[in-house]
Amino acid sequence: MKWPARIFILFACAFAVTPLVWYSLSSVKSSAELSRIPPTFLPSEVTLGNYAELFLRRPFTVYYMNSAVIASLAALLCVLCASLVAYRLARAPRSFRISVSYSLLILAFFPPIVLVYPLYELVRTAGLVNQPWGLIIPYAALNLPFAVWLLTGYMEQIPYEIEEAAAIDGLSSFQTFLRIILPLAVPALTTAFLLVFIFSWNEFMLALTFMNRESSRTLTVGVATLSGAFAYEIPWGLLAAGIVVSTAPLIAAAALFQKRIVSGLTAGGVKQ
Repeated sequence: MKWPARIFILFACAFAVTPLVWYSLSSVKSSAELSRIPPTFLPSEVTLGNYAELFLRRPFTVYYMNSAVIASLAALLCVLCASLVAYRLARAPRSFRISVSYSLLILAFFPPIVLVYPLYELVRTAGLVNQPWGLIIPYAALNLPFAVWLLTGYMEQIPYEIEEAAAIDGLSSFQTFLRIILPLAVPALTTAFLLVFIFSWNEFMLALTFMNRESSRTLTVGVATLSGAFAYEIPWGLLAAGIVVSTAPLIAAAALFQKRIVSGLTAGGVKQ
């Protein structure tokens, strides 16, 4: 790798990590130090008061559980539906598969914010406002095109001869899918699950619109609605602590499953 590329990568990494480092340091500063001018980079005295107030005086544990349940079930539902569609699409004629794949890719880049009003009407009519399924189903549906596109590219690489051998052994198409295709597609399934989970965990607009009760809020809405002791006070320390707490699980998941994510994203593009 040449030096310009290395310098660019280092600069990009520093650009991405700097905000998290700043929020991490700010979260352990006192309110007086956070309002100091000029600001200090390193805290003069480390305090965990912001984290204590976050979990002891605010219902952040409830927000955590809501986000974990909603994101996990949305990712599971999305991957389950996408795997069924992707398997049939991967065995479809090439011209049809390519046209559908491009259509799915276009839908994946469609901004979800334009669907807020019709989705809210559907959720309200179904009586799912302030209910976990009011977010689980929209999250799964919004991520379905991308998940199908990702899994289709991977399942195309699975040799069709394996399915023929399974048919000779007496397995039905659905049994072949469950016992053979799904185990072989674990890298892509894991990648799709993690990416949908990250989107669902970070999503804000739908969660803010559909969950207007405090006990139903997700973590992103809980962080955004943090308030100080006065009407116009911005609790910078609490906000910094909330951002660190909300991003920590995603960083841990990305670090833990880094190789699996990369293999799932690239394996479908390798010609076997």
